[in-house]
Amino acid sequence: MRERLYRWFLRAWRHVPRGARRRLVRALSPSFTVGSICVIERPDGAVLLVKHIYRSDWGIPGGLLKRGEEPADAARREVAEEVGLAIELVGEPAVVVEPRLQRVDLVFRARPRLLAELESVRPRSAEIEQVRWFAPGELPRLQPETATALVALARAAAQGRAASSSLLED
Repeated sequence: MRERLYRWFLRAWRHVPRGARRRLVRALSPSFTVGSICVIERPDGAVLLVKHIYRSDWGIPGGLLKRGEEPADAARREVAEEVGLAIELVGEPAVVVEPRLQRVDLVFRARPRLLAELESVRPRSAEIEQVRWFAPGELPRLQPETATALVALARAAAQGRAASSSLLED
């Protein structure tokens, strides 16, 4: 009986105009914030970290997408706003979903577009207190979402290498 009712509902749903379906789904579904964050690496492997004025641990540049903004554009915009650095995104982003916090982060790897700008990196936003490059083995205490982002990027890179090697073996 339950399955018949469900099938009837799905058939009826097909006749509801698309815009109305979208509004109804959005009204009934949990909402999530979506952010773009960047792990920026220098050629020597050092990573750029920022210290937000409202947090005690170190993090990475990034922030929420504006309505209609592409994630890659948001990543570049946030980095420019926070530390004044033009970046080049590398590869596809890793995705981190935090259901409890209702947050989705797209984690991009990036590198500075111009090496001459490396020394001019400084806080450009009221929310950023400090900016510093850290060698991979000398990372300070990180914000939880930054640690999660680094793990997600490492996993994505490992999966990409595994997929590439299995394609080569076929």
